[in-house]
Amino acid sequence: MNLVIIGTGYVGLTTGVGYATLGHKVACVDVDERKIAELDHGSVPFYEPGVQAALTDAQEAGRIMFTTDLASVMSEAEVIMIAVGTPSTSTGEADLSYVEAAAKQIGTLLKHEAVVVMKSTVPVGTNRRIIQVIREAMKEAGQAELTSLINIVSVPEFLREGSALDDFLQPDRIVIGAEDKIAAQTIDRLHGNIRAPRVMTGLESAELIKYAANAFLATKISFINEIANLADRVGADVRHVAEGIGYDHRIGPHFLQAGIGYGGSCFPKDVSALEQISGSNGYGFKLISAVIEVNNRQRDNFFKRIAHTLGPLKGRRIAVWGLAFKPHTDDIRESAAIDITRRLLASGAEICAFDPEASENAKAVLPDHIEFAPTAIDAATGAEALIVLTEWPEFQNVSFSTLKSRMVGDHVFDGRNCLADHNLSQHGFQYHGVGLCS
Repeated sequence: MNLVIIGTGYVGLTTGVGYATLGHKVACVDVDERKIAELDHGSVPFYEPGVQAALTDAQEAGRIMFTTDLASVMSEAEVIMIAVGTPSTSTGEADLSYVEAAAKQIGTLLKHEAVVVMKSTVPVGTNRRIIQVIREAMKEAGQAELTSLINIVSVPEFLREGSALDDFLQPDRIVIGAEDKIAAQTIDRLHGNIRAPRVMTGLESAELIKYAANAFLATKISFINEIANLADRVGADVRHVAEGIGYDHRIGPHFLQAGIGYGGSCFPKDVSALEQISGSNGYGFKLISAVIEVNNRQRDNFFKRIAHTLGPLKGRRIAVWGLAFKPHTDDIRESAAIDITRRLLASGAEICAFDPEASENAKAVLPDHIEFAPTAIDAATGAEALIVLTEWPEFQNVSFSTLKSRMVGDHVFDGRNCLADHNLSQHGFQYHGVGLCS
């Protein structure tokens, strides 16, 4: 099928590469000329495992192209997908300005029957609003007779940064929300080569499924962090507690890793948006409010523990390992690691940081006086304390005897418990995890 995707961020580009991998002909559109030029030359502007190789294969096969000119690719489009950002406003609501702009442009240019797909995460009711925006723009452009042939389908994405392409090609499910049966069948055929359960539903249900999924996972994270805080007080090990409850098939082991809380481009934004959606519909979603409160407090607790243990931080040299919000990505949006690093800097600490992929992005948002090191060991050289904020696998493979010889202090604060099994006390360290009664 011929597919146009508007937006080439994490979701748009990965989705475009995914559809091209399935054999579809994909045109990716973005207003960012620099990004489009970079992609046209075969270079992915962010780190996401597998996407670069898949993009190269798709370009060599002639199944994907990039442009800033939506009009030039509209004539053959059978499916037009909106995959632009919906960032949070200051009040936690989703900013739909990019979605609306894309919809107006589609309506202005569309001159044939097509299915519009909403891939962006949007509040309940948005798809109905956007199809009206498209149809009104078509009427203004003199295409009123075609408006009844244009339908919208909600197909929320469930891509995890660090495994996004695999998640696209091997999803747990594909949600297709539509009112028009033929449009739904068209989008089902678009995913014909993917073997996964289909959830065929209405527009509102599809929109809410996305928010409900992320909010539930965020709830699991906040729950286990509360258990970790309790474990510290009663002398329990949260890892054992998580293992014990994770074997229960009703609970499962995933998202039960205690630490400094969730971050990234989805969970904080979507949980806040769900809270706003609930409030605007007259329902106080107390559980979601508590999830947000617990997540914010978890960062506070970790920072306070560092300050309490080390004392005044002004002038203290501290190493930071990890700046991305999670491993296997260079994304620092809503990163707890960035937040805590900023707090350390604001307290007067001298920070030397290392992240395998996110350092360049972090340089753009952190103060100029922070140092960045080329390796984890270099970051820790001369440090009075080490703070681990992202659980990159390579941190577990360093020589801890070398690490100890390079540091002048012996405190290790592990916000992800990723070094908990390495018996750092045997190397002369004082180890501080989360919920480990350390």
